[in-house]
Amino acid sequence: MPSDCISFRDTHYFSSLICDYLDEKPELQSLYNRFPKLDNFEAQIQDKLANYNAECRPVLERVLIEQYKNIDASIETHNNIISLKENNTFTITTGHQLNLFTGPLYFLYKIISVINLTKELKQKHPENNFVPIYWMATEDHDFEEINYFNFNGKKVQWSRESSGPVGRLDTKGLEAVSEAFSTQLGNSENANELKQLFKEAYTEHTSLAEATQYLANALFGKYGLVIIDADDSDLKRMFIPYVEKELKNGISFQKVEATNKKISALGHKVQVSPREINLFYIKNELRERIVQNEGFKVLNTKLSWSESEILKEVHEFPERFSPNVIIRPLYQEVILPNLCYIGGGGELAYWMQLKEYFESIDVTFPMLLLRNSALLKTGKQSDKLVKLNLSMMDLFMDQQTLLTSQTKKLSEIDIDFSSQMEHLQDQFKALYELAELTDKSFLGAVGAQEKKQIKGLKNLEKRLLKAQKRKLSEKLERIRNLQNELFPGQSLQERNWNFSEFYLEYGENLIPKLFEELQPLKGEFLILNL
Repeated sequence: MPSDCISFRDTHYFSSLICDYLDEKPELQSLYNRFPKLDNFEAQIQDKLANYNAECRPVLERVLIEQYKNIDASIETHNNIISLKENNTFTITTGHQLNLFTGPLYFLYKIISVINLTKELKQKHPENNFVPIYWMATEDHDFEEINYFNFNGKKVQWSRESSGPVGRLDTKGLEAVSEAFSTQLGNSENANELKQLFKEAYTEHTSLAEATQYLANALFGKYGLVIIDADDSDLKRMFIPYVEKELKNGISFQKVEATNKKISALGHKVQVSPREINLFYIKNELRERIVQNEGFKVLNTKLSWSESEILKEVHEFPERFSPNVIIRPLYQEVILPNLCYIGGGGELAYWMQLKEYFESIDVTFPMLLLRNSALLKTGKQSDKLVKLNLSMMDLFMDQQTLLTSQTKKLSEIDIDFSSQMEHLQDQFKALYELAELTDKSFLGAVGAQEKKQIKGLKNLEKRLLKAQKRKLSEKLERIRNLQNELFPGQSLQERNWNFSEFYLEYGENLIPKLFEELQPLKGEFLILNL
């Protein structure tokens, strides 16, 4: 699988904040701990070792063993779970929503980034153990974001009523989705494997969390991936002190607001806004915000408490208190011996809002690593690039810019009137000088005439360009079609396509090949020729 790469900045699909972070711009250094380089992990290990509550280790091991009781875990995964009770074991973590059938293709890239980084760290630090973690976002309630995936340009969708944490949803209705998806796959060996995988995951498990765990384990279990559902009473009991601080002091709101002002002052977009209390109250079909108003209450319910009453509720039922996007990362870092979080650009952007908050409550802030990104292209698509005399950099352009540049490149006549405009401006420069020497009232008239002449040239250039596009329409259509294949919806392939489209073609060879090519610390966007 030959590969090429370009910088994330040159793709034009990543924010200025993330590009500046990758360039290690000095003004961003207060927003993160250590930059993710292999040599920086030694200091991160020592920090986490000194600042991690070792009492979490046996709880973590016990909970994971219980969560895996109905899963056929590999020896690698089992050994990783058992190793978590040891003080020389650390985790590398990514998180993701419970998207139907993994959702976008980049789900695979996240997991592979995590597993490959643990391998690199083990080579560098053989005295330690490094466990790859997939943190399932089981407490999210945004069902509309996860109830579908794209296949062959169409949505495969699970339609039903939903409320409360999505991980607790039963799998009712997914048999029909399984049957509908099967009809689109055909009857090849790879198609039958996909049908079986979907059926086993979603029709043989009772909750969406269990189905997602099964699916992720089926794809990555043999590589030692450990999948965690943090919607758990015992794990949340370890987090009680931080829930109490949130309820009593509201530190997260103060610290994140202060950081947001810094980020805005640097000219970057703030990803998320904190609330005065960043907790939800959850039961099976309920996930609503906790607010403070003459005590505490749960929005859209009759539930309310005094301060002493809600703290009692926290101790008796810790599983009912769910962190929102602001303090979910804190929950993760409190219960895991984690060194590094791997996520997409949007995720890292909101993690950078949290550094000051972590410092204020003395929790080690993890290293932040942008997940691998890749564009997969087939041999046929590579051949088309050659025939059309295109580079991959060309295809990362906005489509109208691409078509205009290719029209100018392919045209037998010069469509660029820049030299004519420069000559015209030189002529008017002489007229401005003449007006200065004679009657300055002519300056306005000269300026108006210059604008009129320049506008006329621009209009002529546009008309000529439009005529040439008509003349070259057949070739431009092939260029447009190729870009649409590789950038569906004028967006990155990894954000739109599902892994099943490639699995149909490449089967069980797909994931091992991705493992070979994706290098988490390389810091570049990969283009992989399948």
